[in-house]
Amino acid sequence: MSLLVVGLSHRSAPVSVLERASLSADAKVKLLHDTLAAEPATEATVLATCNRIELYADVDKFHAGVAELSTLLAQHSGVALEELTPYLYVHYEDRAVHHLFSVACGLDSMVVGEGQILGQIKDALALGQELHTAGRLINDLFQQALRVGKRAHSETGIDRAGQSLVTFGLEQLAVRTPVAEWAAGKRALVIGAGSMSSLAAATLARVGVAEIVVANRTADRAERLAEILVASGTGVAAAAIPMARVPDELTRVDVVVSCTGATGLVLTADDVLAAVSWGAGGLASAEQGEAGAAPRASQGLRPRTPAPQSPPATAGRGPLAGLELADVVARLAAAAEGGRRLADAGAARTISAPVETDGCPVGPDGRSALTGVDANSLELHGTWADQGEAAAQRQPRRSTRTQAHAATVRLALLDLAMPRDIDAAVHRIPGVRLVDIESLAEASADAPMAADVDAVRGIVAQEVAAFGAAQRAAHITPTVVALRAMAAEVVAMEVARLDGRVPDLDERQRAEVTQTVRRVVDKLLHAPTVRVKQLASEPGGAGYAEALRELFDLDPQTVASVSRADAADPMNDDDPGRAS
Repeated sequence: MSLLVVGLSHRSAPVSVLERASLSADAKVKLLHDTLAAEPATEATVLATCNRIELYADVDKFHAGVAELSTLLAQHSGVALEELTPYLYVHYEDRAVHHLFSVACGLDSMVVGEGQILGQIKDALALGQELHTAGRLINDLFQQALRVGKRAHSETGIDRAGQSLVTFGLEQLAVRTPVAEWAAGKRALVIGAGSMSSLAAATLARVGVAEIVVANRTADRAERLAEILVASGTGVAAAAIPMARVPDELTRVDVVVSCTGATGLVLTADDVLAAVSWGAGGLASAEQGEAGAAPRASQGLRPRTPAPQSPPATAGRGPLAGLELADVVARLAAAAEGGRRLADAGAARTISAPVETDGCPVGPDGRSALTGVDANSLELHGTWADQGEAAAQRQPRRSTRTQAHAATVRLALLDLAMPRDIDAAVHRIPGVRLVDIESLAEASADAPMAADVDAVRGIVAQEVAAFGAAQRAAHITPTVVALRAMAAEVVAMEVARLDGRVPDLDERQRAEVTQTVRRVVDKLLHAPTVRVKQLASEPGGAGYAEALRELFDLDPQTVASVSRADAADPMNDDDPGRAS
């Protein structure tokens, strides 16, 4: 087996490059035909989704194969090779098998554990079969990948991993209080409208928050998510706001969940300090402004009265102007101890824009947290998955951020982005509690999510070892078949010679002699052929086939013809695991 994978995915390339490198249906066909026309490759197929483009091939030369496959990917994707190369990754032999099995289990997906990738792997295999570019290795590999993926989903809870991260984060915010009790009646701000943000919003709605405001740089996605939340049947009020309104909303909400693809900070420590400062200093005037307000509506957003002035951008403006930092902190601590918050002010609109179906879909197989959610509306968001594993594997550091202000939290922040959306320094602000990917990694060693991921990794490791052993054993089979064919030919020649020397033997005697010679040959070959198959299945056993050919002086052309006949055996089509 000389399996080679060359590709790029959301883990190695920015979205802008992935979008430009996407392959049309015609481009996939041409890519596979050109791959087989290239000298190093004997069979191939392509796995192309919205988050990855991977070319799988059986090659006889590693370096030549990497060069050829990389060039072909660049040629058919329309992205220049010099631009594409920094984002390409290469896996070879067992590492290539491990990669595909991990992909099939959802370990490499933007949303860990999503099952849609199984359908895409099946489509990739079907394309290779239709174009006759998938041979024995590609067929065996992709069929086994489908079985491994199904096994992972049936034996573990990996498909719940993405949602478990949200739930676990809320549990960390709630400390020792039940999440539903902690969330009841709260007002939440969700920054981002991708898959993870949508799961977070849905989870917040399910556990009982009263209102959710969604902010996103693309307004229609925020509006779409808000409408889905309103239609979810949970009774939550939801609205969409532009990102420019986030500083205002920070002064009015109890909980913030952020998960965007931004490369820089979305909320700085100054943003959060300004919000809680305004909440402490402007409390009295804001409450007076609402004294005569009508009762809150039972449906939609709370009615608001415009605030008497805009929240300050820094602690040095508004009611706290002129105070030293120590005084600001003291005022904040006093307000936090009293459990006070800024009364609602300003206005926000309820969104009723039609739901669109653009974006990259998440499989509609029950993992959406909202009943009736159009899965196509949840854009796959995976910045947390890109580096979440690396964060979880880093040496845990001692942190007090998840311990501080547990009883006096004015603003709870959950940062599910990687790289982070929220400045880690906000945990020093009195009345603010921050939970992020790093702190979740420190606390999640015994979480169900971590256990599921570890269980799937164990399954992948087992299946990779079993697949490698089976492939190595299959590699020697043509040689063993050729050896037995040679032995049968020797028996036939000796029986014919015996007929010439002892022509008076009757049919019964001739049959008995022939059977005896065959039994002798079979017994002599049985132990060596069984043992050589066992040895060949072990790592480093590839040389046993060549040794067998040398010892018995087998014709390489005969062995090759057996291999071709075995690969073309129509019985292979009866494999129940074959995708159709």
